[in-house]
Amino acid sequence: MAASGGVALALQQLRKPERGIPTTLVRRGSLETKVHTTGELRPARTGMLAAPAVGGTLKIVKLVKTGTAVKAGDLVIEFDPSEQQHNLEQSSSELAQAEQEITKARADAAVQAAQDQVALLKARFDVRRADLEVGKNELVSQIDAKKNLLALEEAERALAQLEEDVKSRAASSQATIAVNEEKRAKALLAMKQAKKNIEDMRVRAPINGLVAVKENREASGGFFYTGMALPEYREGDQLWPGSFVAEILGVEQMEIQAKVSEGDRASLNPGQPAEVQLYSVPGQKFTAKVKTVAGLASRGWWWGESAGRTFDVSFALDRADPRLRPGLTAQIVILGDPMKDVLVLARQALFEKDGKPVAYVKTGGSFEAKEVRIAHRTESRVAIEGLKEGTEVALVNPEQGAKSSKPAGPPLPGGPGGGQ
Repeated sequence: MAASGGVALALQQLRKPERGIPTTLVRRGSLETKVHTTGELRPARTGMLAAPAVGGTLKIVKLVKTGTAVKAGDLVIEFDPSEQQHNLEQSSSELAQAEQEITKARADAAVQAAQDQVALLKARFDVRRADLEVGKNELVSQIDAKKNLLALEEAERALAQLEEDVKSRAASSQATIAVNEEKRAKALLAMKQAKKNIEDMRVRAPINGLVAVKENREASGGFFYTGMALPEYREGDQLWPGSFVAEILGVEQMEIQAKVSEGDRASLNPGQPAEVQLYSVPGQKFTAKVKTVAGLASRGWWWGESAGRTFDVSFALDRADPRLRPGLTAQIVILGDPMKDVLVLARQALFEKDGKPVAYVKTGGSFEAKEVRIAHRTESRVAIEGLKEGTEVALVNPEQGAKSSKPAGPPLPGGPGGGQ
């Protein structure tokens, strides 16, 4: 009995005393549904500027620098038009030559047609004369009559052959004219294309905004790896047709791209108001509205990082400001409708155990982990379900040294309790 009593006494001494653990009560009240996040200013409209689709390489002779403000229609990029000007001169010469050949072919066809008409008249006259001679066969000898018939047949055969030759020559003349007209059409098309290419060598801004020159990936000779520093395109660079050289960022209408956690996604809807603060414009708040909320979570590089799942959200600023520039960092507070008559608990009293949110409820002299459901969370408080009003819960983990539990949710600014 003494031995068993000693063991019981030792166990009591090893057990961690529960006193000294701070607690709080589950209360019923209202909860402001504010969501805090960080985003980046981006233009709502952009316009890409690419090298024109022409044959061969192109050389930049003029390029507006990054950050330059331009208006729609302003010249941003100009390429060397020498090759296209040569093509224009060559196609113009071919066009003039084709028109001369058409004129000559039509004149030759007219001369040939006149000669053929004369030949046809003569051949018809020969047939008529031979026919008259045949009409005298009753008055001449049989031999002369036979000669007259043979002469008539020969004249008729010559007339038929001449008529076929006239048709063939007329068709040949028309074919020659058609070939030359095709040459003219081809030269005219080439000339128009050369003129269009020359005009395309002058790339203009499609919208008002700021110029952002792209990196010249061709400067590395086709070799590229992640994180490699590349220079921007500049005057004198050569590039292939279709390469993207610059982008026009429309700063007249800006929006903010941000991400929110999976727990905050349910509290956001398009049209909700938001307050925006910019690091570059201290002391001033801008108003915005939720524009879009992604329906699917965006994943990182590793599929197993479920805790890092976030949702893309975009915000439309209510008014433009000349101080706003793409790439600026913004602190955003989304203002939702307050939740009334809900059970509210301090966020630092919520923990995660076996992958589920729990609160440690005080039962007598110990604490018991109770699973709860999170309706909404802010930086400092959480709306929960699963506990009764007035329940006393621990503000720290009473299972000292336990590895199976941890604070629920991501770390908060300003310490475990948040900053609201």
